Amino acid sequence: MPDLLIELFSEEIPARMQTRAGEDLKKRITDGLVEAGLTYAHAHALTTPRRLTLAVEGLLAESPTIREERKGPKVGAPEKAIEGFLRGAGISRNQLEERDTPKGAVYFAAIEKPGRPAAEIVAEVLADTIRNFPWPKSMRWGSGALRWVRPLHSILCVLGDEAGAQVVPMEVDGITAGDTTEGHRFMAPGRFAVTGFEDYAAKLKRAFVVLPPEERAEHIWNDAQNLAFAAGLELVEDKGLLAEVAGLVEWPVVLMGQIDDEFLDLPPEVLQTSMKEHQKFFSVRNPKTGRIERFITVANRETTDNGATILAGNQKVLSARLADAKFFWENDLRVAKSDITQWTRALENVTFHNKLGTQAQRIERIAALARELAPLTGGDPDQAEKAARLAKADLSSEMVYEFPELQGLMGRYYIEAAGEDAAVAAVAQEHYSPLGPSDDVPTAPLSVTVALADKLDTLTGFWAIDEKPTGSKDPFALRRAALGVTRLILNNDLRLKLDRFFDAQLVRAEAASNEALHDEHVAELLDEIADHGVFGAAFRTVKEKLAGDEAGKHQVTDFMHLERKVPDTSEDLLTFFHDRLKVFLRDEGIRHDVIDACIAMDGNDDLNLLVKRARALNTVIATEDGENLVQGFKRANNILTQAEEKDGVEYSFGADLKFAETDSEKALFAALDQAQAKIAPALKAEDFPAAMAAMAALRGPIDAFFEDVQVNSDNAVLRRNRLNLLSQIRQICSSVADLTKIEG
Repeated sequence: MPDLLIELFSEEIPARMQTRAGEDLKKRITDGLVEAGLTYAHAHALTTPRRLTLAVEGLLAESPTIREERKGPKVGAPEKAIEGFLRGAGISRNQLEERDTPKGAVYFAAIEKPGRPAAEIVAEVLADTIRNFPWPKSMRWGSGALRWVRPLHSILCVLGDEAGAQVVPMEVDGITAGDTTEGHRFMAPGRFAVTGFEDYAAKLKRAFVVLPPEERAEHIWNDAQNLAFAAGLELVEDKGLLAEVAGLVEWPVVLMGQIDDEFLDLPPEVLQTSMKEHQKFFSVRNPKTGRIERFITVANRETTDNGATILAGNQKVLSARLADAKFFWENDLRVAKSDITQWTRALENVTFHNKLGTQAQRIERIAALARELAPLTGGDPDQAEKAARLAKADLSSEMVYEFPELQGLMGRYYIEAAGEDAAVAAVAQEHYSPLGPSDDVPTAPLSVTVALADKLDTLTGFWAIDEKPTGSKDPFALRRAALGVTRLILNNDLRLKLDRFFDAQLVRAEAASNEALHDEHVAELLDEIADHGVFGAAFRTVKEKLAGDEAGKHQVTDFMHLERKVPDTSEDLLTFFHDRLKVFLRDEGIRHDVIDACIAMDGNDDLNLLVKRARALNTVIATEDGENLVQGFKRANNILTQAEEKDGVEYSFGADLKFAETDSEKALFAALDQAQAKIAPALKAEDFPAAMAAMAALRGPIDAFFEDVQVNSDNAVLRRNRLNLLSQIRQICSSVADLTKIEG
């Protein structure tokens, strides 16, 4: 079985595209080969800045001959139908065979497709892959029509076995396939021939090209660590930068340079970001002081002066970059120390969203919500409002304008420089968290408060203007925001009635987009929501006041759309949270139907309460008692529901022990009383494990009851009493969770 070697040699491929390009090359080639009948044993792709390489082992020498039998039209069918069948099968009339079938004589055709040599198939598949390669961006050059990420110089395509190697004859846009490639651009110019992958990899290594990207990355990391360790320093880990730099060089040479003393007092994050973004340098830190003191750069060649010239040039460029960063830092510090609020005032001219107002208006909404949340998160309302007003001030700073990824972090430095409390300053950095499922969750009360306010305002704002996620599209990262709110609540064990805060922020968002709503009336409605905790009651109070006030009568109409929109929007947003919660709890092994059973209960906008209930229920129904109890409950509920529909009455007036005939029936009465006595106080104390355990204890008495008792007795009194007993089962179990939602 031959092995196949392909190399597509070009000008430098952007590092960010290399890994995906290698995967695409492998998939398109192997899929095409298999579809044509050529199976293989193993395939792997490798990339460097100048080449995409694919090695395929154990390829069939030719595709197998395929024999296929096709059933045609009936004998005696119209001539046109027979001719169409012949054309489709690619055969002549004399190749048809008549056979008797239960439905009469039918034409059959035996079709044989002979196998094809591997070289012929490879040529077709590779040419099609090159012409239709899915580069994110591509270009044309010269007078040709071929598009590639950078000009494609050569195609290496060799099939080799024990007998030797052969070039696969093919040509794409004037580029003819061959068996030669090039080594390092500067250290080993010129072309050389190869016979297979092992020969290819060995010769490239001698020509100063490290082919596997993992090997280049490992070499860079090890050499960089050794240089830092030798200087008594430590390398700052950055896996993303390591992967990128490994895609920039074919022969990595690691060098360590010095940062000028005048820049060492810059915040380490500024140094690290500036070096990474502009120069692709690794940072080297002094473990004793935490300062970034040196940098690691990776050259693409060895030099006679051991990289001295390269380092000198890099240090010169770096000094110019860091001089800019120092200028921004010093300017920003002067502003922060004099009047940091001028940055927040500048945000009045920055649009957050054309339907939701400016960044300054958004900050006002967040600050108002943070003040309302603070008593529930353990924060001081005044401090929470102040922190919310300052948290995004650094968006106006020069440093964040240059390095947007430093937003929040720089805010912390600037707010501390302005003389504010460290807890207030920390909010600037921490209120963006958590950004993802693996990101740390803030625990400081002020940070938690503003983080919640920020995310809740984002969600309610975009819900208010109907910009919700659709399918896989989520341009405003609203799913991430909902997950962030959920993690903030659960990790900090907070008790929040989200519905009340949804309502308040939806009103604020509506006020931002509707100038007809007067500020004083909006403020009055928000005060009523804070007092009542329910939008409906708060709205009715304000509407009545407006209707009774001559000057406010015209505002009633403007407020009416709030009465229709806010409750529906709030409910839809809560449903979105519940859907995200199912995804979040799936990793814990909590079933979606268990969560549905708990969502159906009152208080489902308290995510902490909901999750505690779901975890307890999930634990119970995972046991044999719990599983059987659910079945017993469903049986009781089904019998009761059918009887109520048939009789047209509701059996919920309480069963009487004096009508119990059997021991099992009497035992169920006693068990239900015992369960009720335990479940009610447990639910009041929110001790869901105890409530679930008391409910699960009903499994035995309920099973015994159904085995021993005929509910639909001929005796009307007994039947009614037993149906009322089933109603008691339903009522007790339903006080814990809606077990009708449990599947199975």
